[in-house]
Amino acid sequence: MRIAFLGLGHMGLPMATNLAGAGHEVVGFDVAQPARDAGRAAGLEVAESGPAAVATGVQVVITMFQTGAQVLDAYRGIDGAPGLLETAEPDTLFIDCSTIAVDDARAVHALAEQAGHRSVDAPVSGGVVGAENATLAFMVGGSDDDFAAAQPLLEAMGRRVVHCGGAGLGQAAKVCNNMILAVSQIAVAEAFVLGEKLGLDHQALFDVASNASGQCWALTTNCPVPGPVPTSPANRDYAPGFAGVLMDKDLGLAEHAVTSSGVSARMGMLARELYREFASGPGAGQDFSGIINTIRAESAHA
Repeated sequence: MRIAFLGLGHMGLPMATNLAGAGHEVVGFDVAQPARDAGRAAGLEVAESGPAAVATGVQVVITMFQTGAQVLDAYRGIDGAPGLLETAEPDTLFIDCSTIAVDDARAVHALAEQAGHRSVDAPVSGGVVGAENATLAFMVGGSDDDFAAAQPLLEAMGRRVVHCGGAGLGQAAKVCNNMILAVSQIAVAEAFVLGEKLGLDHQALFDVASNASGQCWALTTNCPVPGPVPTSPANRDYAPGFAGVLMDKDLGLAEHAVTSSGVSARMGMLARELYREFASGPGAGQDFSGIINTIRAESAHA
């Protein structure tokens, strides 16, 4: 297939190159010149202009942006310029891999359908490492037929592809998953700091918890202390990974969903508060597991 891929950042570029490696013809675009240069250096065909150049003559359009507003602008066009929906051939399959609000995802689906196209929301989990290694998990919302059309492409970029239901429910699953992740990462960090205070060796705590009821991804993959998991960001001075500012953004989406649905989510909203503070300082550019340093600093004064 010929595929337009918009958003060649830390996640988007390796995803696009994995599609090309699977035999697809990929044309990429990013609003940032350095990202376009990186795309060419990776061997991709890269357009210098926006939607009109990228979406013409393709069967699939994939977007990987930061916000719902960016997705909606790209689909509709801004300042009189044509958007992706207008320039794409009829019945093009649109796959949005951005993490955005459920309401925005449903608006995107409606716009695509009104313009005569197919659409799925397919946010990802797995971070930069997962994007590079094609081991991402995709949470997909859309009709059965549109999911079936998107599935082979998503499998070229990931290891697990789950159809979560209709329009917007991929984003719903992502919001719920990342709220769990935030809470568990804080809990793991607090446990290691408590262990330090009590004189417990990091490796000993890891060996116990990773094989007991405390086992979770935040411990066994994203361990917040150097040593027990050599590939965790803690061994790279907390270079992301999944940056604190992105966790803050995703928890903002969770907060919106919690508020609008009337759910009592006290732990999730406390994690939202803690990561908002973390991302307002140096944590913005650190892996979100670096919140352990905030917990240590606050514990020093206890």
